Amino acid sequence: MTFGRILTAMVTPMNEALEIDYKETIRLAQYLVSHGSDSVVVCGTTGEAPTITADEKVKLFRVVKEALGKTPVIAGIGSYSTDATIALARQAESTGVDGFLVVVPYYNKPSQEGLYQHFKAIAEATTVPIILYNVLSRTSANLLPATVKRLAEIPNIVALKEAAGSVDQVTELKRMLPPEFVIYSGDDSMTLPMLGLGCNGVISVAAHVIGNEMKQMVDAWFAGDTAQAIQWHLDLYPIFKGIFVTTNPVPIKAIVNMLGIKAGGVRLPLVKATPEEMKFLNDLMSDLEKLRLTKKNKAQIIPELKVACEKASNPIV
Repeated sequence: MTFGRILTAMVTPMNEALEIDYKETIRLAQYLVSHGSDSVVVCGTTGEAPTITADEKVKLFRVVKEALGKTPVIAGIGSYSTDATIALARQAESTGVDGFLVVVPYYNKPSQEGLYQHFKAIAEATTVPIILYNVLSRTSANLLPATVKRLAEIPNIVALKEAAGSVDQVTELKRMLPPEFVIYSGDDSMTLPMLGLGCNGVISVAAHVIGNEMKQMVDAWFAGDTAQAIQWHLDLYPIFKGIFVTTNPVPIKAIVNMLGIKAGGVRLPLVKATPEEMKFLNDLMSDLEKLRLTKKNKAQIIPELKVACEKASNPIV
C-alpha cells in the first residue's frame, strides 16, 4: 500500500452540542483529497482522538473510507494501553481502512523495550500496515532510532511519523533504516528539511488550508527543482508555525470554519481560541490570500515576459 507524500491529519467536525458531524466529516475528507492530499488520517491528535470514544472512532473510520473509496484512509488507533489499542485495531480492521497510525504510549513512559513490545504486539494482532508515530512533546517518551530499526523488521510496520523535532534523530533514522522504510515528517515546518535528508513526505495539519501549495513544494523537490521547493518552504513557513498559536487542533479547526466547512468547536479539556488568537488567525489568513495573489500574478507575468522576449529575438520582417 502506497499512502503518498501528503497525508492530512483531519480535524473531526462537530455540531453545536459537540457531537460528531459525520456528514461534514465526509465533506471535509473529500475537500482535502481535492486540495492536495494523497491520503487522510482519521482520529489522530488533530482529530481529538483522546476525547473520542471507540464507537465514534469506528464509525468515523467506516464513513470516511466509504466516502473516499480508493483513496487511502489511515485510522488513528493508538493509546497508552496495549490491550485497548489491539481491541480497537480489530474493530477498525473491519471498516476497510488502509493503515493504522499508532502513537507512542503517552503518560506511562515505557522503556525502549516496553515500546518495542507494545508495537510488536499490536502488529502481530493485525495484518493492516502500521505507521509508528513518535511525538515526544505529547508523550514524554522518545521512540529511539535503534528501537525503530528493530520494529522495521516486522513486516506490517511500514512507516514512521517522526515529530521529535530533532534533525540529528532523523539523520540517525536514515542511517539505520532500510531505504524502503517510509519516514514522514510529523511537523509541517520540518517537511522540506526532512525531504532533504531522504524522507518521503509529511503527515500534515497545514494541508487543511494550504494543501495545494504544499503539494507544489513537495512535487518541486522530487522533480529536482530545489530552488522552487525552498521558496515554497519560505513562503509557507508563517502558516506552518502560525496554525500552532495555541494547542492543536484549536487553531486549525477555527481556520477550517473560516473556509466554510463546519468543523465546530473542541471538546473539553480543550477550549476555543481567544479573541486575540482569532485575530491572529484572521490576519494569518489575510496574509495567505496576499501570498496567493502575488503567486498568481507572477504566474501570469512570466509567460507574458517569455512571449515578449521571443518576439524581440525573432522580429517579423
